[in-house]
Formats: sequence, structure tokens, C-alpha cells
Amino acid sequence: MSLFTAIAVIGLGFWAYQQNILTQQAEREVARLEAEIAAHHERLAILRSEWAFLNRPDRLRALVDMNFDRLGLLPMQPDQFATIHEVSFPDPLAALTEASLVSDEAVLEYQP
Repeated sequence: MSLFTAIAVIGLGFWAYQQNILTQQAEREVARLEAEIAAHHERLAILRSEWAFLNRPDRLRALVDMNFDRLGLLPMQPDQFATIHEVSFPDPLAALTEASLVSDEAVLEYQP
């Protein structure tokens, strides 16, 4: 019985050591991913600030004024605007059935 106990203790020790190594690897991977996410968040913040800077109304107005003739732009007229009720939107159910993305049962269950 003592030989079996010794082998069991050695086996459990080996298993515990393996689990420890796997846990350390997982912790390093989590730390790496967290650092990568933080870098992406920082880059996203920079891109958002650049986007806001480039889309300032005074800057865009100056660009339009400089390139008005070259781009062949036309002045905006009040009749070019519409209300939301004047916009025709496609029927989402028709688009789904035409593309055969859903089954017939799902189409029958759909109630807008």
C-alpha cells in the first residue's frame, strides 16, 4: 500500500506542477491581452481626436470654399432636404426572404 501511496503522491505532485505552469502561462497571456487592449484603446482615442479635429465645421467650410469650382459642387437648396416620412425604406422581411437567409417558419413568425 505504501508503494501505491508514493506513486499517487508523485503523480499528484506532477499534476499540480503542470497546473501551476499552465496557470502562469494563462496569466501571462491575460496580461499581454490586457496590454494590447489598452494600446488599442489609446490608439482609438487618438483616432477619435484626429477625426474631430479634421471634421471641424470651420475647416470643412474652408476646404469647400477652396475646392468649390474644382469639385463641381452646387450650392445646397432648401428643397433638397426631406423629412423622415418622405424616405422610403426597404421592407426587411422582403430582403430576408429574397436572400433566403431565413426559413419559411421564421418568416411566418415575423410580425413587425
